[in-house]
Amino acid sequence: MDIGWDDLRLFLDVARLGGLSAATATTRLSAATLGRRVTALEKQIGEALFVRQQTGYRLTPVGEELLRRAEDVEAAMQSLTRWREGNLPDRIVRVSAGPWTSAFVSAHIGEIWTVDDGIRVELVTTTDRVDIGRRAADIGIRSERPTEQWLAGRQSGKVAYAIYSGRHLINGIAAGLFVGVTGEGANIASARWLQAHHGDRIAVRGNNTHSVRELVAAGAGLSIFPCFVGDSDPRLVRVAQPIPELETDQWIVTHHEERHSPPVRKIADRIAALMRAHQPLFRGKMPIR
Repeated sequence: MDIGWDDLRLFLDVARLGGLSAATATTRLSAATLGRRVTALEKQIGEALFVRQQTGYRLTPVGEELLRRAEDVEAAMQSLTRWREGNLPDRIVRVSAGPWTSAFVSAHIGEIWTVDDGIRVELVTTTDRVDIGRRAADIGIRSERPTEQWLAGRQSGKVAYAIYSGRHLINGIAAGLFVGVTGEGANIASARWLQAHHGDRIAVRGNNTHSVRELVAAGAGLSIFPCFVGDSDPRLVRVAQPIPELETDQWIVTHHEERHSPPVRKIADRIAALMRAHQPLFRGKMPIR
């Protein structure tokens, strides 16, 4: 049985991210294509690798064993690539976060990482919870305190949410309509709150957070965004105070065995400092434009 590295890479992404939808971002393949490739790999091995559930993909015992072996192959391939390229450091620190937080971290990468650090950084952007216990990420920026005994967390602040409008009283905004979320994003707390309180006035929906923001900015309607997103976008204006029941904590989470590793600790400390420095923005305390 000859299993190709390309198939193993796809398997690793699906296993680590817990499903097809989350893995589309890292593999750049559609969920349908990923599903076919995973099924073909299962047929090649002769065993089911995943239990398909509505909440995602869970590894079977055979899948767990393949994961361990595939990670060994991955480490060898990465070492070979670094040897070929010649001068990149070995240590990669992976940071997982939701789309908005990941975009914020990206915009402030110079405060988190520099070339002189001698490490590499990878951002894992997903609405799903990445398994830090399996080293799918070294650092997670989460909205809840970790409960797993193998994870360590420190609170870096809070995140407020509010309703925002585009700056021009046109189209759906003029009619008092809302822009909702469909797909995976419909399960986040702010999307559920909007559906519960204004579901009968949702006229347009987008299947990812960034498309929803573009719709609101273009006048399709109002919607809910984290204050650090809405208050920093000049095309948007907050129409009400933050919604108390949507305020969440913000936690920097690491594996307890890795939290004292110098590369991980350096990046985690800088992320925590970045979030604390911008707490007025995250908590909706900046002056409303």
